[in-house]
Amino acid sequence: MMTLGSFVLAIALLIAIHEYGHYRVALACGVKVLRFSIGFGKPLWRRQTNAQSTEFVLAMFPLGGYVKMLDEREGPVDASERHLAFNTQSLARRAAIVAAGPLANLLLAVVLYAVVSWFGVELPQAVLSRPSATSLAAQAGLTGGERVLRMAAADEEMQDVRSFEDVRWQLTKAAISAQDVLLEVATPYDAVREVTLALSNLGATEVDAALFSRIGISVPFSRALIGEVLPDGAAAQAGLQPGDEVLRVEQTNIVDGQHLRQLIRASVLSDSAAAQHWWILRQGREMELQVRPQVALQSGQTVGRIGAYVGAEPAKVLVRYGPIEGAVRGVTQTWDMAGLTLTMMGKMLLGQASVKNISGPLTIAEFAGKSADLGITQYLVFLALISVSLGVLNLLPVPVLDGGHLMYYLWEAATGKQVPERWVERLQQGGMAVLMVLMSIALVNDITRLFS
Repeated sequence: MMTLGSFVLAIALLIAIHEYGHYRVALACGVKVLRFSIGFGKPLWRRQTNAQSTEFVLAMFPLGGYVKMLDEREGPVDASERHLAFNTQSLARRAAIVAAGPLANLLLAVVLYAVVSWFGVELPQAVLSRPSATSLAAQAGLTGGERVLRMAAADEEMQDVRSFEDVRWQLTKAAISAQDVLLEVATPYDAVREVTLALSNLGATEVDAALFSRIGISVPFSRALIGEVLPDGAAAQAGLQPGDEVLRVEQTNIVDGQHLRQLIRASVLSDSAAAQHWWILRQGREMELQVRPQVALQSGQTVGRIGAYVGAEPAKVLVRYGPIEGAVRGVTQTWDMAGLTLTMMGKMLLGQASVKNISGPLTIAEFAGKSADLGITQYLVFLALISVSLGVLNLLPVPVLDGGHLMYYLWEAATGKQVPERWVERLQQGGMAVLMVLMSIALVNDITRLFS
């Protein structure tokens, strides 16, 4: 119920902001608005102060909304109100009304990112976990425990890093753009050095866990502590207890929780797991235990499992910005996210990125619930992300979307003539077909992720 409620609240809010943008600019341009609806279908609530005012409606299906304006193309208009009709307005005013919805979503994202920056959020420190041996990070000489101080993609200026989320964001942008990344890191012994990650060689087509695994920077550093131990699991059978810190497995010194998880997963040989000698620290005393991981199937591969949570919670840092700096960060984060969204769309269109990157309502609902569980700041970040996506999507030059109408107005500005109605009808049908295909792909991706 938490997931469903968070999802409905998010969608309703973002749709309301989008339609409110159309509504306010329409009124400012002197257009009469007949109805402002959040949702489609049977009205659940409606309010109208008088016969000449706007009717506000909440409908049964909240996955959409609309602003209905007085328009001669949709019905007869009294001569006395013709100047209030949308279709009689100047080209500039019509374009402004149409663009206002997506721009309202982008403005909302700026505000949400700024609010989060002002109030601050606790994020994992930018300390790297142990990379897998075949990853780019390992090839660059990273071993785990390094703190990232600054980083930059290609020939860009080095930027300060305040949290592990900064690292992931910069890596995401660089991987999609096929740019190498330069990291300035401090080792556990405080020696500062620079390393280069050759992301240009990755050929990234999806932004997922597998991508960060190939890079070698997927999770922040965490101590190799044993958390909750499940009954009848390998950890319980070996005598492991919550709070135990793993020092060594066989002759390998454990760097962090990620390193220990890698060794456990790789302990399976020919569908059976080999017994391992573990040295642990329990209440200040070093002990030796024998642990035989259990065999499990994950994504078609056999891996080792011990039936316990491995790894302590990463150390956190409070990331907070001042009034001006936070406002600027709100703008830059929105700009960066919009740019990344357009880049991904362009790569998918050119076949350079997988359509598996498209998410549908099930995935969005899942992340809505997860972000709400993490607290109000993470939920606001989630809202900002979806608001940017909604704004960018609606500005695409696809008929039936706001961007499609702006495309018609661009034609009108260039030729001095409106697009013929018969062409508008055909383009609208084509645009609807494109949206149906995208929705189908998103739903298939959701179902695939759900059962994978």
